[in-house]
Amino acid sequence: MAVVQKMLGRLGAIGVGIAIAGGVAQSALYNVDGGQRAVIFDRFAGVKDEVIGEGTHFLVPWLQKPILFDIRSTPRVISTITGSKDLQNVSITLRILHRPDPNKLPNIYLNIGLDYAERVLPSITNEVLKAVVAQFDAHEMITQRETVSQRVS
Repeated sequence: MAVVQKMLGRLGAIGVGIAIAGGVAQSALYNVDGGQRAVIFDRFAGVKDEVIGEGTHFLVPWLQKPILFDIRSTPRVISTITGSKDLQNVSITLRILHRPDPNKLPNIYLNIGLDYAERVLPSITNEVLKAVVAQFDAHEMITQRETVSQRVS
């Protein structure tokens, strides 16, 4: 009976040790899926300049944290109302395909954050749309639609 208890005690200790080791190993691994890139935030060094590609990678648990970015082309629809050359109100909806430059991800994260698309795209697209639409009359906007589209892009 004492031998069985001793053996069960050892098995329990081994099981707890394996569970702790497995938990540490699991927290030291992270995956970067296809179409994503990662930037590592280190609690002591800050954001590292290295951009991590697809695959399974190691990090120091509780000291480093991966920040994942989607680098695939993502559509976004922006609507705006602006004035034409003949001072008519024009309602325009623009569809944009955007993606971040993978080499600049550490800089994007440091200066803008993960919500870079919500912060940057609306102001840039409104500025470009208003500048292009102001060059055309309302009638020209309809008849020269392809020219307007080319100037926007």
